[in-house]
Formats: sequence, C-alpha cells, structure tokens
Amino acid sequence: MLSVGLGNEQNRIDWVAKKLKELPAGSRLLDAGAGEQQYKIYCSHLKYVSQDFAKYEGVGDGVGLQTGKWDNNKLDIISDITNIPEPDGSFDAIMCTEVFEHIPDPITVIKEFSRLLKKGGVLIVTAPFCSLTHFSPYHFYTGFNRYFYQTLLTKYGFHLLEIQSNGNYFEYLAQEIRRVIPVAKKYSNTNISIIEKIVLGLALIVLQRLSKKDAGSNELLCYGYHVFATKE
Repeated sequence: MLSVGLGNEQNRIDWVAKKLKELPAGSRLLDAGAGEQQYKIYCSHLKYVSQDFAKYEGVGDGVGLQTGKWDNNKLDIISDITNIPEPDGSFDAIMCTEVFEHIPDPITVIKEFSRLLKKGGVLIVTAPFCSLTHFSPYHFYTGFNRYFYQTLLTKYGFHLLEIQSNGNYFEYLAQEIRRVIPVAKKYSNTNISIIEKIVLGLALIVLQRLSKKDAGSNELLCYGYHVFATKE
C-alpha cells in the first residue's frame, strides 16, 4: 500500500499526545489558539484551559483551503493570543499547535508565552515548514524553519530541548501530488484523465521508494517542526 504523503497530521497527533501524556498530573495547561480543541482528549490528567480569538467560522474569505464549519462555543478564554488575560507565571505548560502561521506577529506571541509560563514550565509548539493558503484571511506565513525557533525561543527565555522534523522532501511532494486531482478540478476546471492518474500513481511509487531511503532531505523541505522547550 502506498502510504507516502499521508502521515502529516497523524505524525503530529502522535507526537503532541506523547508530550501531553508526559506532563505531571494536575499541571495547568494552556491550549493557545485551541480552535476546536482536538487535543483535549489527551489532557484528562491536566487542568486544561483553552484560548482562541474565535473569529474563524469555517468559511473565512472563501480563498484557499477552508473547513466549511468551525465550532468556537467551548472555549474557556476568548482573546487575542498576544494578550491573554492571565497573570504572569500562571501556567505549568503551554501548547500551541498549527497556529503560528495564522498570527500576524508570532514573535510577540513567544514573548507572551514566556510571560505566562512558570520557571521550568513546558512549551509544546507545532507549525508548518511549508503550507498552502488555508483558513484565510487568517493566514500570514507559509511556515517556519528550525532556525526561527532556535533563535527566537532562546532570545525570549526558553531552553530548546527538542526540535523534530515531520516528514521529508519526498513525503511533502507526495502530499501535494495527492492534491493534484481536486486542485486541478477547482483551479483549472480540468478532470484528470486515467493516463494522468496512472502517471501520478507512478510518481507516488517513486517518492515512497526514495522516502524509505531518505538520508536528511528534511533539511530542504518537510511538513513542519515539532518543538519542545522549557522556560528558563
């Protein structure tokens, strides 16, 4: 079975769930930019607090990839992520998943997380390295390289413990090849022919073979980075 290009979301879910389960019971966790709170199911041992600006409703401006619907009704805090109404040092951990690309000023958010975390507190972040336009008009960056985290987290009082790439060059290309059929239909009003589908399938076979032999292509391109840090 061809699995190349299908692992982006599941890889991320598995990594975040593992990090959440490792947090001590009773820790107060902020899910910043929580959206529909998909990771809350892994937080039963924690004091879970969700925050979001609650403006995205699933349709946005109709450009790019949209979800169609979005539920903001279960949030604990509705606020700008750069100014969360909680005291300094009020959280043991902060989780922020696939949010940085939707923030006009992510550096200010890092400073806000530093304010909110206790000394020794944990920061869990994921964001794309490269992404298509989605959730617009709230999409400001296509992604972030590892050097963004290495530079900015250190600057604002964090010790970087882990930065893990999700996927690689071949996996990313395969993900986008899998999108060709719906994208062609929407943006060129073209149905892919049987022969063209065979060509795309052959490309996936090649990419799966190359991905299995991968030796560091993530430094060129990957789905995104998973980041684990502590407040110094």
